[in-house]
Amino acid sequence: MSVFSERLIQIRKSRGISQSALAKEIGVSPRTYQDYEYGTREPQVSIFVRIADFYDVSLDYLVGRSEKRER
Repeated sequence: MSVFSERLIQIRKSRGISQSALAKEIGVSPRTYQDYEYGTREPQVSIFVRIADFYDVSLDYLVGRSEKRER
């Protein structure tokens, strides 16, 4: 599992959000979002940005390039 997948799961669970609710929020199908968490698919850049904006974290944090969540 990638750092990105692990961080998605960690942040989503810490915020108490379902996979379906987050998928709807960022404009992808629930199955597509599940694939991001399982590490079988990576989102397009525009989706990366939507996820980072939704959680108010940096892109570097999402992909494991930084431990700092702040943008």
